[in-house]
Amino acid sequence: MRSFDEIFTIAAGRKGGPDALEALLETPRTPAELAAIPEDRWLAQFTKSIFQAGFNWKVIENKWEGFETAFDGFDVGRCAFMDDDKFDALVADKSIVRNPIKIATVRDNAAFLLELRDEGGAGRVLGGWPSEDYAALLDMLKKRGSHLGGNAGQYAMRFMGRDSYIMSRDVVARLVAEGIIDKQPSSKTAMKAVQAAFNTWMEQSGRSLTEISRVLAMSV
Repeated sequence: MRSFDEIFTIAAGRKGGPDALEALLETPRTPAELAAIPEDRWLAQFTKSIFQAGFNWKVIENKWEGFETAFDGFDVGRCAFMDDDKFDALVADKSIVRNPIKIATVRDNAAFLLELRDEGGAGRVLGGWPSEDYAALLDMLKKRGSHLGGNAGQYAMRFMGRDSYIMSRDVVARLVAEGIIDKQPSSKTAMKAVQAAFNTWMEQSGRSLTEISRVLAMSV
């Protein structure tokens, strides 16, 4: 496995030099900033990431105002206790993408966020989870959330500004090239190996998961 500096050098060579690469890197929000985000925004991003999965992202973006209206601003209480009449109305609502399975995830994930209130709230739990154990956070989202396994949960965390890595095609290609995994990781064992590699690179560089993930992606 190459050191982070070696991978950074490869990525910099592809992006026009170290300064150009640095300009492309994002700094994640702090745990305090994440804790301050209202829970309706977490539900909104969960929903957007779920609907974007396997779909044209631009279509979802163009319809997003309709989503906000249809789901009552993603008020967690109202969404969690959505009745059948409301659900049926949403399935017929042309202002959103009328996918019954994905519409149902809004109710389920609102209930999940209500559960997190008893654990300190969504922002504190999701934002304060140690980056060194990020794989466990993804596993928790998969188990307790609805359709938040795989890329949907990963992109939701990234777009909320939480320190994160995404198992994109390019990141996976770099991890395979470094001998960490041999294919898209799907097992706990594979994700444990991924986490261990990221932890090593964090120790070497002092950088965040987000920055390292971006560098890995741009090194391919």
